[in-house]
This record gives sequence, structure tokens and C-alpha cells, in this order.
Amino acid sequence: MERTAAVEDRSASGEGAEAPGAPAIDFGGLRREFGERVALDGIDLRLRRGESLAVLGPNGSGKSTLLRVLAGLLRPSGGRVSVLGCSLPKETYRLRGRVGYLGHEPLLYRDLSPRENLALAAALHGLEPGAAGPRIEALLAAVGMARRGDDRVAELSAGMRQRIDICRAVLHEPELLLLDEPDAHLDPDGRRLVAPLIAAGEGRTRVVVSHDRERATAGADSVLELG
Repeated sequence: MERTAAVEDRSASGEGAEAPGAPAIDFGGLRREFGERVALDGIDLRLRRGESLAVLGPNGSGKSTLLRVLAGLLRPSGGRVSVLGCSLPKETYRLRGRVGYLGHEPLLYRDLSPRENLALAAALHGLEPGAAGPRIEALLAAVGMARRGDDRVAELSAGMRQRIDICRAVLHEPELLLLDEPDAHLDPDGRRLVAPLIAAGEGRTRVVVSHDRERATAGADSVLELG
């Protein structure tokens, strides 16, 4: 099935001068195939550092596939892809510690507690133990999970697991946040608590995949429509 894409630039500068340095994300003719099925068909996009991109489209349009390619979890079938100045897939290793990824399923060990999961993530990202502990406690408190921090993840609700997985994605303060349906399973209170953690900030680039056009495009500099 052919996939189409349209890009809307919502930034005030439009086609003005780019920020200094290489763009955060730059791809041209991007393709990803699964056997005979084409998920992404020749997509082009450039996103400046510090900007936010909303990716919209119906189920099966390739939104999650695009995010996994940008995270270095899937190899592109064709085209050119650069993320934070790294050519993918050749230089995927250079992205370690610079990207935070939130997928459809929480990347958490169900038999470990939230604190244990976050401590493991901190170690994998090379955070110093003296800095990791306070950072973990601050994140748990921010999402209202400090009291449940020693429970097994398997005992938590889907919304609670989503809060913890968002903590994992932002724990190492990545330059680029890739968020696949960050509001999934969250009630209004949960969305309010995690919003500051995943908001676009100074020096942080963000790509948000969502079915909710209104929330996804709020504050977005560009919108990529897949269909």
C-alpha cells in the first residue's frame, strides 16, 4: 500500500534561516518495507534543533515505524536518515545516551520495582550513582509514584506503568525525545503530572506520535501527516 506524507511548518520563521549547526532530524526519500508491505514510502523532512514535531495519521500509516527508525531500532529500507548529526544506521551507536524513546509497550522489567528499573536505566546511560539517586527520586515524586516506587511493576496499573516509562525516557535528560502516544492509559491527572517532563524545552527536540490532533499539535513547530 502506498504511503503519503505532508509536512506543515508551523514555526513563526517559516522558511527562514536555520539554527546554527546540523538539524536535529534530516531525512530524504525514507522508505521502510516489511516484505511486500510498504510502511514508509519516500518521506522527506528536516527538523531544526529545539523544535517539536507532531506526527499524525490513521492506524497503519507508519507513525510508529517512523519513530522506531529515528530511534535506531529499525533499519531504513532506503533513503537518507540523519539524527543529531549521526547517519543511520551506520552511526546508530553515536546516539546512545542522546535519545529518549517511549514506545507502545513500556520498556520496563515487570518483576523489578520502578526504582530498580530506573536505577538500571541510569546505569545503562552511565549516570553517576551520586547523581542518579536524587534524579530518580525527583522523577518519581513528579509523577506521583514515590510511594509505589518499591512495588513490582507487574502490580501497577497501565497508567502507573506509563508514568514510570516516561520517567525512564527522560531520566538521562536526552537531547531528542521520541514519544509514541505519550498520553496512552493516562487519566487527566496523569497527563497533568507528566506534561512538564515531556514538554519541549530549551535545547530539546521532540517528536510526538499521536491520534489526538489537538494535544499533539499544541506547541508543535511542524506537523507531519502520514496516510
